[in-house]
Amino acid sequence: MRMPVLRPAALVIALVIVGTLAGCAGRGNKKTDTSYVARDVNTLYNAAKARLDRRQYKLAGALFDEVERQHPYSVWARRAQLMSAYSYYLGRNYPESINSASRFLSIHPGNRDAAYANYLIAVDYYEQISDVTRDQKITQQARDALSEVIRRYPNTRYAADAALKLDLVNDHLAGKEMEIGRFYQRRAQWLAATLRFRSVIDDYQSTSHTPEALMRLTESYLALGIPAEAKKAAAVLGSNYPGSEWYDRAYKLMRQKAPGA
Repeated sequence: MRMPVLRPAALVIALVIVGTLAGCAGRGNKKTDTSYVARDVNTLYNAAKARLDRRQYKLAGALFDEVERQHPYSVWARRAQLMSAYSYYLGRNYPESINSASRFLSIHPGNRDAAYANYLIAVDYYEQISDVTRDQKITQQARDALSEVIRRYPNTRYAADAALKLDLVNDHLAGKEMEIGRFYQRRAQWLAATLRFRSVIDDYQSTSHTPEALMRLTESYLALGIPAEAKKAAAVLGSNYPGSEWYDRAYKLMRQKAPGA
């Protein structure tokens, strides 16, 4: 689920400013760049920027971390924390990106770029989402983090992008519930199946999986011998999705299995 990530204005400014600094560090070799030797903040930051420009994201992240370590009280240390998080994100080292952004938030919770740090953490989780056949812990973490961005920064561009991603995350989680529900159905474990389909209807009702969940719920209630509940599920399906294939299937099923319900 990799998508373009927004960048804060402060980071763009930082990249422009550092371009005017001494460029000698950017011409160093790999061994020199990664050696733990004391360097002035301008040289060190410029070396990190040079590696970022070359798409050597792991090295860039490590060098931005070194800016913070060697010059913790410099104004560049704060910027380096975010640049470290961004570099690791670009290199798909999501755990390190989350660590850097979280460290920034722990030290500068009220900073103007706190919204971006929270957003980047959410995107780090979002881009680790795997297919619905796997454990969905990361998906849930992405959902929580995206929801936090929307809650805390409702009028920002980060919240707008987070809302779009959250819709996809919810659809993904609903898909997982559907997969499990269908699994139970195939094994005639009808009660367990109804709980999963009910979860989709109650918790993810705005997703694309809701019509099928209602039809599957109709099937399961009929199999459990409670046609009155099946009729309710089919009625909701007919009211909200009257032209869907899922309603056609539920309607035919009700006529076959419970014509008098």
